[in-house]
Amino acid sequence: MSELVAVVGVQHNPLLWRALADPADPDLVALRDEFAAAAGRLRAAAPDVLVVIGTDHLTQWFFDNMPSFLIGKAPVIPATFASEEREFGIAPAVLTGDVPLAAWLLHDGLARDVDFASSDEFRADHSILVPLHFLTPRLDVPVVPVFTNCMAPPLPRPERCYAVGAVLRASLDACPLPRRVAVIASGHLATEVGGPRHFSGSPDPEFDTEAVALVGSGLVDQVAKLASFERLTMAGNVSHQFLNFVVAMGVAGGRAASRAAGLSSRYATSPFFEWYGADLG
Repeated sequence: MSELVAVVGVQHNPLLWRALADPADPDLVALRDEFAAAAGRLRAAAPDVLVVIGTDHLTQWFFDNMPSFLIGKAPVIPATFASEEREFGIAPAVLTGDVPLAAWLLHDGLARDVDFASSDEFRADHSILVPLHFLTPRLDVPVVPVFTNCMAPPLPRPERCYAVGAVLRASLDACPLPRRVAVIASGHLATEVGGPRHFSGSPDPEFDTEAVALVGSGLVDQVAKLASFERLTMAGNVSHQFLNFVVAMGVAGGRAASRAAGLSSRYATSPFFEWYGADLG
């Protein structure tokens, strides 16, 4: 039987990959060290597969064909696009998929009334690869990507994101495959790309503070209100990827996290949400 051993939520800003390689800014040093500590805690949980909840950044799915929730079930997953390599210095990689687990999550999810889309041929962009570079830098743990639409309105409601996370958890609990599973949620707090608030620190520190406190305390109803489309738009134009942390809360059963923190830097506030052991019920 599968066992859920960890749920971890971090951000995936592609600029961090280069900035944290040799940080001079004290805030970035602290951020690098926090990623390293999170990686150590995840390593201690000894997962043998990662279910990664991320968002394609309009690189392969677009407004004319955008699934709300999609499970990637390929044995070999090419990661990054040429534009990401050129603009952010992220080296291309090839990830190993876990097709049997992906197929289980798809079929069991359908039985639990979540109409997941699926793909056997796709790429993983920085929303998948950047967290893995920091948390599992050897990229040696198989992955099952679960893509959410946080980019092309209309978006799934936060209540639906939570429900989908709860279904993923139920499917993992029922899975007959022998797997130690960690779920990695990849998203943002308040973040703006382009315009006057572009990477000049957090565009909405009040949102960040409230979000970290509410997610950390497992206050699902209040998080759902905070994660409305309108409030996320006010926080910053790509803040809607906060919804991936709402999915993570569903996986964790709405329980309080063992760690919830937001580290400030010149790019934005970087969240760290972690649930282990007794936190997962």
